[in-house]
Amino acid sequence: MSEIAKGVLGGAWALLVGWILPTALNLAVFLLAVAPSLRDITLLERLRGASGLTASLVLVTAALLLGLVANACQNALYRLLEGYLLWPARAFEAGCRRSQRRKDFIADRLTVLRLERRENEQGPLGAEDAQRLTQLLSNPGLARAAVRDRRRSAAQRALLRELLARFPISDDQIAPTRLGNAIRRFEEYGWDRYRLDTQLLWNELTGCAPDQVRRQSELARVSVDFFVALLFGHVAVGAAATLTLLGNRPDKLVLLSTIVVLAALLPIWYRSAVAATDEWAAAVRALVNTGRKPLAASLGLTLPKSLAEERDMWTMISRLSRIPYHQRAEALDRYRAEPPTDPPAAAI
Repeated sequence: MSEIAKGVLGGAWALLVGWILPTALNLAVFLLAVAPSLRDITLLERLRGASGLTASLVLVTAALLLGLVANACQNALYRLLEGYLLWPARAFEAGCRRSQRRKDFIADRLTVLRLERRENEQGPLGAEDAQRLTQLLSNPGLARAAVRDRRRSAAQRALLRELLARFPISDDQIAPTRLGNAIRRFEEYGWDRYRLDTQLLWNELTGCAPDQVRRQSELARVSVDFFVALLFGHVAVGAAATLTLLGNRPDKLVLLSTIVVLAALLPIWYRSAVAATDEWAAAVRALVNTGRKPLAASLGLTLPKSLAEERDMWTMISRLSRIPYHQRAEALDRYRAEPPTDPPAAAI
């Protein structure tokens, strides 16, 4: 029974809740709102005349199949939302610049709050801090935001730090979308902290990490999967409703209402997916922090006591993992002469 429970709480649960359930919800919306306007389609006509049990079985089977297909395509779906797939170069660069401005703006708001709090608690600021505060408040947009921020409670101000935490630490890792940045922040965590390229050594890391920590990482992703699947399902149902409007005698009021409601829900599900990455990020950080020691042991290495030595070790391992075996001796000599500073690999 314990093994069955572990299976349910693992991949099967993630697949069911993350992909099959939202697919079933979108399929139900399609059958209720769009399908009645689709006439002369044999399969739908048979489904309308079928019994309740038969219709339920068809719905469940279709949800399972479409959910499995969506799960198989999850990398492409994520990359599209993160800004890595099918994005023109100009759109990608413009999105990165917009994300960088947003990150800098939030960081400046927090700086203003910190300097003003220091001024209130400790008295007049030093010359450098006072000049920095004056410079920041000379920005009209930042000054208006500072007025609002002063009225916020401590909990509301903490939300600003939460927003800033959804960006990668390194500015050269900025992605063009909010979801891309929210995911990229924990993809770069291992590299930024330990020089451990978790994207390259992900399977080795998860294979060595404690079971509970690894399971937390898998389950934390389920909420993000759910909203991503729901979002793309809404797009598909909305597109089907739009095409149905061009058909023969459609129910325009129902179809238009469906399109409007689904379009209004898209940004909600997207923001929910971004917020849901917080738990995923925390789980991945725990996976890296607790899994790197058994990973080193599995590779026949001893984890150094100092952080600097550990960073050197993982830099070498991450670099060697990308190099053919017969070239590794030469690569080691180059590494000793000049340690590499390559960033971690792209999104999973």
